[in-house]
Amino acid sequence: MLTKLRQHLNTRTGFFWLLVFLFWAKTLFAYFAEFSLGVTDPLQVFLMLVNPLATSIFLLSLALYIRKTGFYYYILLLIDALNTVLLYANVIYYREFTDFMTVSTMTGASKVSQGLTGSSFALTNWYDWLYWIDIVVLLGLFIFHVIKHDDRPIKRRTAFAYTSVAVAGFGLNLTLAESNRPQLLTRTFDRNYIVKYLGLDAFTVYDGIKDEQTNHQRASAKKSELDTVKDFTSAHYAAPNAKMYGIAKGKNVIVIHLESFQQFLIDKKINGQEVTPFLNSLYHSHSTYAFKNFFHQVGQGKTSDAENMLETSTYGLSTGSLFSQLGSDNTFQAAPAILNQRAKYSSAVFHGNVASFWNRNNTYKNMGYQYFFDASYFDTTGDKSTGYGLKDKLLFKNSVQYLERLQQPFYVKYITVTNHFPFTMDKEDTDFKTTDTSDSAINGYFQTAHYLDQSIKEFYTYLQKSGLLKHSMIVLYGDHYGLSNSENTTLAPILGKSAKDWTSFDNAQLQRVPFMINIPGSTGGKIESTYGGEIDVLPTILHLLGISSKRYIQFGTDLFSKNHDQVVAFRNRDFVTPKYTVLSGKVYDNTTGEKLELTDDLQKAIDKDQKQVSQELSLSDSLNSKNLLRFYTPKDFKKVDASDYNYANGLQKEIKIQDTLKNASTSLYSKNGDKTTANSYSTDAPEDTHSKTDSTRIKITNPDDSDSNTGTTTSSSSSSAK
Repeated sequence: MLTKLRQHLNTRTGFFWLLVFLFWAKTLFAYFAEFSLGVTDPLQVFLMLVNPLATSIFLLSLALYIRKTGFYYYILLLIDALNTVLLYANVIYYREFTDFMTVSTMTGASKVSQGLTGSSFALTNWYDWLYWIDIVVLLGLFIFHVIKHDDRPIKRRTAFAYTSVAVAGFGLNLTLAESNRPQLLTRTFDRNYIVKYLGLDAFTVYDGIKDEQTNHQRASAKKSELDTVKDFTSAHYAAPNAKMYGIAKGKNVIVIHLESFQQFLIDKKINGQEVTPFLNSLYHSHSTYAFKNFFHQVGQGKTSDAENMLETSTYGLSTGSLFSQLGSDNTFQAAPAILNQRAKYSSAVFHGNVASFWNRNNTYKNMGYQYFFDASYFDTTGDKSTGYGLKDKLLFKNSVQYLERLQQPFYVKYITVTNHFPFTMDKEDTDFKTTDTSDSAINGYFQTAHYLDQSIKEFYTYLQKSGLLKHSMIVLYGDHYGLSNSENTTLAPILGKSAKDWTSFDNAQLQRVPFMINIPGSTGGKIESTYGGEIDVLPTILHLLGISSKRYIQFGTDLFSKNHDQVVAFRNRDFVTPKYTVLSGKVYDNTTGEKLELTDDLQKAIDKDQKQVSQELSLSDSLNSKNLLRFYTPKDFKKVDASDYNYANGLQKEIKIQDTLKNASTSLYSKNGDKTTANSYSTDAPEDTHSKTDSTRIKITNPDDSDSNTGTTTSSSSSSAK
């Protein structure tokens, strides 16, 4: 038996079928061990079992046409290895994002990977060798001549027969899939459907075709296509609440981006200790307008999607990251440019990661950000950083030398990183006694969230001491989930719920993230029950500052408006309303969490909401994918010219503007008698040392970028730094 098997493996066709079998086996292992494909009936089980066969046979059959012996085996193993790379990359990606890699994600990977270090390693599991062991063993068998080369070439007719069988098999697979899920490829479904029915290789090809179609649409887009978008956003516009309009007019805006921070952390206690005591105090403060039913709406772009919604009130893309794929040349009507042109705001971003992470160094220029103080402006050596950049306590403290030089009013954004997967901390950075679950990510999550809370408290103390607090509006929001759906059943008991009874409805409810608008000195703040999402942030902020959002194309609505739209769209076209949650066509009652029996009236209401959600997401995709904003310039809005911005030498530019304005300078440094306020900042960060000065910073911006403008007023776009 073994002799016959070995003899068969020593033939070209025998080795071919061995590779087919091995790849089929590890693909099924991934399907069952890694991916949650939602198989619900016997036909779906059958299709999931067989769908790797047709595509793997087709790909490997390409080598059958090669006549040269050594080249044949080399190409056959290369195809198998490359397909394994695709499979394993999706395994790693799925562990973090609960989603599959799209072509746009792959093409933008270099812009993301520059900011990743420890996270990818943390996503590996002890059994991952199973994905690679077959290739290693086969190479060993060849080296030690256990498997020998077969010098007899396969007839072209036979090779063609193999390829034809693969194509026919895929056709049969697709036919059965269409019978179970009609219009599988013509309607937009969750990516899980394509993988479940057709396999990972087919999904990648399908997505690549869609990506190419998008690129073609962008090139052939016409100005008239913008009319439908304008009609929708105009009809969707919600007039501001007269009592709230302009209550923060002229104030600085400080946006604090709470990395991976979910709403359930607010008021949560672990071992009798509050996880986020300072944020809890802000949440309940009479100077804070907090929203307890606020949801993240990100897709695969995660943090960058959240930023895009915050800055533009348009959605991220259905696949991949808008920042990475389109940010370098897209036209935006973003918060930095709007505030600068309407109210002379200067703008800056503070972030302790490299400038190219999520392609921020290019996207921010197109948004009109004047300064970008990235990792190269800070000392990130040694244990001062995590895998995603400078630790939060150090970021806030060391940013002061740049913050105090900004002309007021300013619009600034802090992107924190410490509360990021895999949620690990140095022992000296925390003494918080956390949970003791079997999941290290959950245990670490509460510790890193506590550290973030301490960081913000220290920053607030500085704002109070420096006098900035009373002149500022602070916006705090969670960008996306921290713990993925695969971890929620382990998390359930900590939240007082049963892991056994956990449902998709529970997963959806955990997509709440904090949204707080803190206006020190005000007394009308309260915890709002209004439903909303990240798409609603920009019009809300603009109206609080006394700036109408009506002339801009925005898909969100003012959260304080009586006409605010409380249908919250998720990127996969599911949605939630104050009464019910709709997930993959299933309707859940928000009060009980149970599935609802659909009456005719309820079905009509759901159909109406679903139509709006689908239309809104499609129009936003069309707007961004086709770059339609290049055809529209609102009243008194000057299109942003990215070439006006250069993020090198930021501190020198700030100082030059101060020196030019002299007594007219409004920076905190100038208002403080030309003295620094940095000495008033106190942190207990054990890594705290004297921060690196701007003169010694590493310039990572392209040296060919010209600093063509020097600007002398806060409205000048030249005061850009990064």
